Amino acid sequence: MRRINRRKFLYVTGLGASLCGMGYLIINSPIVKSMLSKLDDLPPGQYETDHILKWNIEHPGIIPGNPKINLDEWKLTVEGKIENPTSFTWKKFLEIPAIDSISDFHCVERWSVKNRKWHGVRFKTFIDIIKPTKDARYVIFYCFDGYTTLNLDGLFKENVILAYKLNDEFLEESLGGPMRLIIPDKYGYKSAMWIERMKFTTINEFGYWEKLGYNDSADIWKEERFAK
Repeated sequence: MRRINRRKFLYVTGLGASLCGMGYLIINSPIVKSMLSKLDDLPPGQYETDHILKWNIEHPGIIPGNPKINLDEWKLTVEGKIENPTSFTWKKFLEIPAIDSISDFHCVERWSVKNRKWHGVRFKTFIDIIKPTKDARYVIFYCFDGYTTLNLDGLFKENVILAYKLNDEFLEESLGGPMRLIIPDKYGYKSAMWIERMKFTTINEFGYWEKLGYNDSADIWKEERFAK
């Protein structure tokens, strides 16, 4: 067997260690981790579970109990930078054309639930009714439990809906019923529950969790969990 001298041995072992180190850095880089997660159909840092946690039953809410909403008294008010300020009763809201939309749900706490079948009003359809003005850049969602969050970026995708059914059943109270927002490409804290009012505005205002340090964009693929 051919022998190699000490200098060559050190060179070869050093080169091998460098390549291993480079491989580790590449595999663990944010870009590669994101690509591998997409191949597995889950965003970076997420793990799959079998159901969406029920608020104030399996997961604490921001108030001790969920809001009790009478559908005969329910009203959705839309105001601000729009051409058609209006309020919807429950009956009037159900008259808006609705769709089924299958998507995954991702919580900022790292759990994900795949293939949920939502039914409700596509947000793009809702936009066509209320007609935001050209200078409307943000929409703030106000909820019956005092929660607020702000969106506009990403609301025009086909899978963003104002949902009132999950897997063919009307939404139960602990999952945001009677109506909630679903934005599949953002963490769940952007998918406001128990919505009672929307305000279209030119001003960026942080919502409940954003004020506490959560990221305002909440992009699941960029892993935007917390403010930088």
